[in-house]
Amino acid sequence: MASNPPFVPRSGLASAGQRRRSKWQEVAIWWREIDRVTLVLVLALMALGAAAVAAASPASARKLSTAQVKLEDLHFFWLQLRVQFAGILVMLGASFMSKEWARRVGIVLGAAMLVGLVLVLVPGIGHSVKGARRWVNLGVGSLQPSEFLKPAYAILMAWILSWKLRDPQIPVIPITAGLMLLVSALLMAEPDFGSTVLFVGVWFVLVTLSGMDMKKISVLIGAGVAGIVATYFLYDNARHRIDNFLGGGTAYDQVDLAHKTLTAGGWTGNGLWLGMRKLSLPEAHTDYIFSVIGEEFGLLFCLLIVILYLTLVVRVLLRLIDEEDLFTLLAGAGLAVQIGGQAFINVLVNLGLFPSKGMTLPLISYGGSSTLALCFGIGLMLAITRRNPFLRREPFNLFRSETHK
Repeated sequence: MASNPPFVPRSGLASAGQRRRSKWQEVAIWWREIDRVTLVLVLALMALGAAAVAAASPASARKLSTAQVKLEDLHFFWLQLRVQFAGILVMLGASFMSKEWARRVGIVLGAAMLVGLVLVLVPGIGHSVKGARRWVNLGVGSLQPSEFLKPAYAILMAWILSWKLRDPQIPVIPITAGLMLLVSALLMAEPDFGSTVLFVGVWFVLVTLSGMDMKKISVLIGAGVAGIVATYFLYDNARHRIDNFLGGGTAYDQVDLAHKTLTAGGWTGNGLWLGMRKLSLPEAHTDYIFSVIGEEFGLLFCLLIVILYLTLVVRVLLRLIDEEDLFTLLAGAGLAVQIGGQAFINVLVNLGLFPSKGMTLPLISYGGSSTLALCFGIGLMLAITRRNPFLRREPFNLFRSETHK
């Protein structure tokens, strides 16, 4: 005699179906609210970055090989593919957060990475490479706190500056200035002058967008110029880099070599793995990958990358024009400016228009901490700038002082 099938309540089946539908609904809502153009631009840059690392990997692998350990030519390319895959998963996962959770995660991450910057300077914990102490030794690997601080910094600054909507009497600009000076001091102690310039630049853009009047902006510009002059006289590392850049020397030789490598391929390039100047280029897969791109893929390919960066930054800023929330406006703009600013500095170094600086090309250069941190930051930016396209918005007035409703 056949046994009767177990009884399953219809409500249980309904609830399971509702759960399945709700997950698909969440994905549909995410796809509707996410900035798909920005996502495509990021993925395009990452794809071009994979090709660029494949071109640069042989030069760096041969330079870093020893008699005991020989790295295969595509060593860094295969590593980069794995990092990129993990980065895309991190980016998509972060983009599913609500704006509130993205803000909270950014604030907590910022606080944790500030502690990390302090730990970098502790003997036995901080890890030094080529005279720069920028990594924390985790036993199984190393972590560069300054890279993960970059996206968190923009969010943290935007959050503090948005306090003025609750109480205009809160001294948000002095508070953020103090935080910026603390970060700058920790970075200069590593030393990392280039990242310091980037962090200061992001802070300046955010306080300007928050509604600061032109007189104060002029004072800040004057203070920035004075700070650079003081750094030249008080900070040996910066002075040596600037002197070598202007008068020739080791650092200038690197920049000059990068410029010659960049232009060696002409407009269309010599072809993949056919470049020869890259073999003598230092850090071909990281700091000077833009020059490798010029030699093997041509200046037109370099122009395409620059256009993609400009399009990415402009796209985010245009999306924020009619934003009604001050925090969203500042956080989104800060993250976009940070990516564009880092790319701008790297390209100028490769063009020979800026002193040598150990700063990677975002989404293009090989990197572990830098790639994962950048992808996570872009995911937070996508989460913060998510919005219902069917809701009509009024632009936020930066110069009003009353509490924003």
